[in-house]
Amino acid sequence: MTDADKQDNIHLTPMELDEARARELEEQFDSEIRFRPLSPAANWIVGSLLVGLSLFHYYTAGFGLLQEMVHRGIHLALVLALVFLVFPLWKKGYSEPAKASLWRPIGIPLYDWALAILSVVAVAHVPLIPLDDLAFRVGNPTTVDVILGGSLILLLLDATRRSVGWPLPIIAVIFMLYALYGPWMPGILTHPGASVSQLVDHLYLTAQGIYGVPLGVVATYVFHFVLFGVFATRIGLGQLFLDCAAWVAGRFAGGPAKVSIFGSALFGMISGSSVANTVTVGSLTIPAMIKLGYKREFAGAVEAASSTGGQITPPIMGAAAFLMIEFLGLPYTTIILAAIVPAAMHFFGVLIQVHFEAKRSGLRGLRPDEMPDVAAALKRDWPTIIPLVALIGVLVAGYTPYLAAFWGITLCIAVGLLNPRRRLSFQEIFDGLRDGAKYALAVGAAAATVGIVVGVVTLTGVGFKVSFIVTSVAANLASVFEVVLPWVEANTLILFFTLVMTGFVCILMGCGVPTTANYIIMVTVAAPALALLGVEPIVAHFFVFYYGLLADITPPVALAAYAAAGMAGADPFKTGNTAFRLGLGKALVPFVFVFSPSLLLVTKDFNWPDFFLALGGCVIGITALGAALSRYMLAPTKAWENLLLIVAAFLLIMPEIYTTIIGLLLIAPVLVNQWRQRGHDTMLTPA
Repeated sequence: MTDADKQDNIHLTPMELDEARARELEEQFDSEIRFRPLSPAANWIVGSLLVGLSLFHYYTAGFGLLQEMVHRGIHLALVLALVFLVFPLWKKGYSEPAKASLWRPIGIPLYDWALAILSVVAVAHVPLIPLDDLAFRVGNPTTVDVILGGSLILLLLDATRRSVGWPLPIIAVIFMLYALYGPWMPGILTHPGASVSQLVDHLYLTAQGIYGVPLGVVATYVFHFVLFGVFATRIGLGQLFLDCAAWVAGRFAGGPAKVSIFGSALFGMISGSSVANTVTVGSLTIPAMIKLGYKREFAGAVEAASSTGGQITPPIMGAAAFLMIEFLGLPYTTIILAAIVPAAMHFFGVLIQVHFEAKRSGLRGLRPDEMPDVAAALKRDWPTIIPLVALIGVLVAGYTPYLAAFWGITLCIAVGLLNPRRRLSFQEIFDGLRDGAKYALAVGAAAATVGIVVGVVTLTGVGFKVSFIVTSVAANLASVFEVVLPWVEANTLILFFTLVMTGFVCILMGCGVPTTANYIIMVTVAAPALALLGVEPIVAHFFVFYYGLLADITPPVALAAYAAAGMAGADPFKTGNTAFRLGLGKALVPFVFVFSPSLLLVTKDFNWPDFFLALGGCVIGITALGAALSRYMLAPTKAWENLLLIVAAFLLIMPEIYTTIIGLLLIAPVLVNQWRQRGHDTMLTPA
């Protein structure tokens, strides 16, 4: 079969999503929503509890939250109980049939029923204590407090292990051991230590531990927006976004790959999940890319790299935006405004490499008969935009995010019931409430476990000690490189090496730790190092968040890349490596906005000249890096050209005028040679 034959009959239209297939793939590749086989009776009970959890959050979002500890307690009690009912003790439980017996009522082992009940009791104990009594009991816990608190910590570690794996519980255990054995720690890490009773008291009875900010954010913000994303997808908003993406990008070289990028950017606005974005958009774009001529691992990598942008794309941004609200005390509108340009730069970084790859391989765009009719799509699906517009409108008007989510969900259901083209049945509404709560289980358990880490940091002050170690090492490295780069200020070099070490730890932590948990831990432990060097808090938060997200496409644990590889029939490790290469633009962007904070639009010293200078440097640097990694610009690049382009890309992120000039000078001979090579290739091409 000829290449021309392979590129025929791509047929991206009609762009209809198979929602059932997408959910099946999501459950297959995302361990956080993969449940054990349930009998019909157990499935009904669990489904009803999940719907109850969603209705609780939906009602409180619209009609008022409960008292803080009560609200968080109800959320955590339901989450932990459901985790023990739906996630088996060991992996083999996923393959075992749900047979009922005396020891397995309705197919769930008795010990899991017991753990579920014990978790409810342990969680409910604190909210039931009157606030006046709780204030006096902190620092002087009763025996019952210590027993139930210790039990909750153990239950939480096991629930997190079941739902998200071993890494996060191991990290929590290491932090607790550090709190207990402080006097035996080396050097600067030494501290007086805490007894078991003191540690349990701090983690269990105060708002700086398990019941702290991470759990509160999930219980009051994240849940509602995830539920909105589920319903927005079900009424057809995701489909409309994909039709628009195909109309905008499909006609250009390598059309389906560019549709994947634009579609993932738009779909990420309502999903906020890398894996959900990958399987939903990828179910359409990955087969089309393969048919066009892209290698299987490249097709999967494009979708995975694009889909990680879902967690940095406003207005949902996974959980990060809501955590930043609590940590920084900034309005939600400020957070999403700051996220716009960096998110656009991430997608530009993937797009430029896809473009170079398409030009190097001679891949065509979509023909007119393969393009969707965007006018017909808008005429058909315009009602699906109403909930998103309303949600953003309520946010911009200054109301709380959960109230905005309430109206967004309400309008999604209303549109779903009234829209004749895609009318939701009551069963589909039930399924949406159930599936929305599914996402809350793993992230809820993880958030509470991260509360353990945060609690230890506040109890021991280890965050500032780690910051001192990091900045000291960075200063030593800077003193070495001052000899090689005498024109660069010492403080700039210290900041650069601090960023490199922080970014490396973020990626390392993200291998197996959910991005939300990774962000909270790194903000608690690593962000103070950046603050010591004068980096604004919002800039430091965005930096650690962006680098934590790279774990979704960084082997050996690259969930989004593995999901895409499964859909493409490609080697997972090769897909992960390629996705990481495509996402390296995201690795460059955080350095740019640290050195040039105006890129975030909301920093203290923002001004338009600095913004456009930073934006220009970012665009040129990402383009240079993309060309080097793709080995193509205007023509295939040589080794010396790639080296110059990579060095230039890193020089362009520095704020010094000398490094910017040197970076541009390094790019100049490459452009000249590329132009000559392009002209030579054109003359050799037969008419």
